[in-house]
Amino acid sequence: MKNFFEKFQNIWHHEQLRKKIGVTLGLILIYRLGSFIVLPGVNSDVLAESLNAAGGEEGLGALLSLFTGGAFSRASIFALGIMPYISASIIIQLLGIAVPAVQKMQTDGESGRNKLNQWTRFLTIAITLVQAPGYLASSVVSVRGAVVDPSPFWWFSAVLILVASTLVIMWLGERITERGIGNGISLLIMIGIIATFPQSIIQELNHPDTSLYFFLVELAILLVVIGASVALVQGLRKVPVQMAKAQANTGSHLPQGEGAREFIPMKVNASGVMPIIFAQAIMFVPLYLSQSEFFEGNAVMSSLSDFNGVAYNILFFLMIVVFTYFYTAITVNPGQMADDLKRQNAFIPGIKPGHPTKQYLETVLSNITLPGAVFLGLLAILPAIVFGLGLTKAQGFAIYFGGTSLLIMVGVILDTLQQIEVHLLERKYQGFLKSGKLRGRTNSPVGGVGGF
Repeated sequence: MKNFFEKFQNIWHHEQLRKKIGVTLGLILIYRLGSFIVLPGVNSDVLAESLNAAGGEEGLGALLSLFTGGAFSRASIFALGIMPYISASIIIQLLGIAVPAVQKMQTDGESGRNKLNQWTRFLTIAITLVQAPGYLASSVVSVRGAVVDPSPFWWFSAVLILVASTLVIMWLGERITERGIGNGISLLIMIGIIATFPQSIIQELNHPDTSLYFFLVELAILLVVIGASVALVQGLRKVPVQMAKAQANTGSHLPQGEGAREFIPMKVNASGVMPIIFAQAIMFVPLYLSQSEFFEGNAVMSSLSDFNGVAYNILFFLMIVVFTYFYTAITVNPGQMADDLKRQNAFIPGIKPGHPTKQYLETVLSNITLPGAVFLGLLAILPAIVFGLGLTKAQGFAIYFGGTSLLIMVGVILDTLQQIEVHLLERKYQGFLKSGKLRGRTNSPVGGVGGF
């Protein structure tokens, strides 16, 4: 316990890190406060009574409320959360595969990234303009008495507020990434998830079919699932690297001296939590479509909107596997890694430098990505399996039983701790683990491969 408090003391003494954490907490506080500000003209008490009378949220509606920290069910100004921005990012990245102009911008360095970011923002506005009226019609106006006067002016102002609020959330996430600690977008999603966790535990305990013994068994299984999630996020394949000759002391992270050995940490889940976030964002589309008059009563849309349905979970699983390969392909470049090794006089034992090294790294990456993608997909659909088997009684608690929520929390927390550790090690403080390093963040001769 003494060592644990020493870590916080080290953080406090690190002025730059202290300021970054302060900025992060301040922006998160703004996000949480905004989630309790209800849209003008909406009676949140009526919405709450309607929700309680229906037995709580179910399916994708529960997930939407989960990602927004309850703002979705409260008709808050932040009701749509960050999901429109994530959807826009998915579309832009997919265009990077098929459209040469977008591909060129992706390789144009800082100027190209700035253009793509601007395109993503404009696309976020367009997506929000489509989602906002659908949300208001299906989840707010449809509840009798929730809106006192749904006049055309109210519709215009409510949609405008939702669009502007989504841009504010996007701005908060970007500022956290730029001036704070961790990935801002992922942190905001995680905060929304954690905000509803205590309420889910209370719902599970108050369920008439839940006994204390049964609840303790649930917690034990949950710990096992958390361990599996950590293993997935931290698992890596160490590709050995050897120096061809002695290196000058140039400040490189490469091992020094002739015959020195190191390794490239290739993560089993190199794409992190992004595939599951991307897949979940796309799975929200059937929910909105099923609420429209055109698709009302459509069996396909209904099945794809059922969180516990077979069709929904099979499609969700397959999308996660596909997005894992896709995101790994655009974030890990074996060709660049091979060039870096050759340029720095390093080689993989038994493999010739250059193109053979690239092929070898591609093979290793392919071999470890498949089990990682399958494991990621299985964890994502685990809540539906657990709830279907009756291992949890309240669906709100089952959502935390693996799946999107747990993977995001584990991944984001580990990533944030790793970034804090890097800042501490710059001042030669010890990190949150005794060894001073979190597994997966090592001195790699290929920069960025061992990162989250």
